Amino acid sequence: MALEQYLAARPEDVGIDSEKLEAVFARAKRDVDDGTLKSAQVAVAREGRLAGVRTFGTVRHEGREGEVPATNETLYTIFSCTKAIVGAAAWALCEDGLLRVEERVAAIIPEFGTNGKEQITVEQVMLHIAGFPYAPFSPLDWDDRERRLQRFASWRLNWEPGTRFEYHATSAHWVLAEIIERRTGKDFRAYIRERVLEPAGVEELYVGLPTEENRRVADVRHLIPPTPPPGGWGEVTPEAILQFNRPEVRAVGVPGGGGIGGAAQLALFYQTLVNGGVGPSGRRVLKPETIEWATIVRTKEHHRVPILDYPVNRALTVVVAGDDGFMHLRGFGRTASPRAFGHGGAGGQIGWCDPATGISVGYCTDGFLDEVQQGRRITAISSLAAQCAIS
Repeated sequence: MALEQYLAARPEDVGIDSEKLEAVFARAKRDVDDGTLKSAQVAVAREGRLAGVRTFGTVRHEGREGEVPATNETLYTIFSCTKAIVGAAAWALCEDGLLRVEERVAAIIPEFGTNGKEQITVEQVMLHIAGFPYAPFSPLDWDDRERRLQRFASWRLNWEPGTRFEYHATSAHWVLAEIIERRTGKDFRAYIRERVLEPAGVEELYVGLPTEENRRVADVRHLIPPTPPPGGWGEVTPEAILQFNRPEVRAVGVPGGGGIGGAAQLALFYQTLVNGGVGPSGRRVLKPETIEWATIVRTKEHHRVPILDYPVNRALTVVVAGDDGFMHLRGFGRTASPRAFGHGGAGGQIGWCDPATGISVGYCTDGFLDEVQQGRRITAISSLAAQCAIS
């Protein structure tokens, strides 16, 4: 995808204020200039086109020595921003009459129906309230379907499905990947590409990276000694993060966090969702009523983020900003509308859109810092981006 194809001649041509957009770019650049990050990439889009995209700093590429300049063509591991992409593919299944969220997972994947998991629904999996957040699945087994099914059968519940929320970092989306394969007869990566990414016109957003594209991907790196977040690492350990520097792992397309793309690709993907299902390509990907249905908050008041104790505000695979004063903790800054929705990723990757303004934003970096610095950066960039529309 040539970015120029979707780049507006001027930000004002898509209703974006140039000065406000420059403030977004300046905030992203600041972290590189002061040495906090090695590289950063940020994009804002509206009306199906990019208002602007900028990349700062230097990156490392697998198999090469030293730093090289990051460019707008540099790709990054987007981690859990991937969840929204896989989610959109699941929404398409529902739209096409191939799936209902009320169905029991075990009715679709019989191997899953063990150890108390028999009554878990597809909806509970998509909301992270299914009760198996710590289900083990070794990276060495990720691309082995038989082992995947064996793991499903062995997984046990950590708590009763539906009674609480706890983030299923990778396990839930492996289940969604298998559901896609059962209902379409296609490899989940191929289905996501054919049904969502290619029609939307974001061919350079990957779930399953082709070998030849590895030369463009920035290696992930820990810029300070990793310290565990409140509640511990869970699956997202420092070692697991670095697995995504391996070409064979990028090729797997881990559905909960192994997508590869750039800030522009993320911003353009969300343009499809904020513009009633019509992608930047001009092709329809989803019906507007499907997107509206999928992005309504379905979690309850008792589904709260552990330790920090605020309502999680989850729709089907995505988070909704909400109007309860916690949108900044959900990754949307402080100035988006309550209907903004999306999904961030480990290390501070940003991807969301706002139906109230039509704005979408993507942000990527290769550097991992502590949760506090990361949270402040997400809040600042999202807050600035949300205010870019010309009033």
